[in-house]
Amino acid sequence: MIKIAVDAMGGDAAPHSEVLGAIQAVQEYPVGVMLVGDEGRLKEELKRYKAANLPIEIVHASEVISMGEAVSTAVRKKKDSSIRVAAKLVRDGKADGVVSAGNTGACMAVTKLVIGALSTVDRPALAAVMPTAKNRPVVLIDVGANVDCKPSHLAQFAIMGEIFSRSVLGNLRPKVG
Repeated sequence: MIKIAVDAMGGDAAPHSEVLGAIQAVQEYPVGVMLVGDEGRLKEELKRYKAANLPIEIVHASEVISMGEAVSTAVRKKKDSSIRVAAKLVRDGKADGVVSAGNTGACMAVTKLVIGALSTVDRPALAAVMPTAKNRPVVLIDVGANVDCKPSHLAQFAIMGEIFSRSVLGNLRPKVG
């Protein structure tokens, strides 16, 4: 079973939205979810939805990187932040992927620092899958965190988007624009 580590404290309404999303995900897909954050708050939120028998586990993290924090300071000082603990779960093979609705700059910096990047990728990029009128989803690359991209970064984003579109969305001949 695929396991997804969720930074349950990163979003604006955390952990309410993250817990609801985790419950919906495990009910609709064959996945397990590891909610990362304040154990007490997460247990309380899960109790509200009677989710005891679902494949959801809690991993405690004592710190949160808020939306308004300076990324460089938060990444250096908050070693037990929910996004860092979630990224470590992926690095250590306990989770297959990480999701966060938190501070995008912190997410990018922490995941690159903890998990690493491919040697051919200078800068990671956030992706969003969007619906279209033709009912064929498209992937939009670099939807946040990067403010000063070089042409080589854009070329790398195009390659990553093309691979994602083929591999995940099943588009055999994606257009890049």
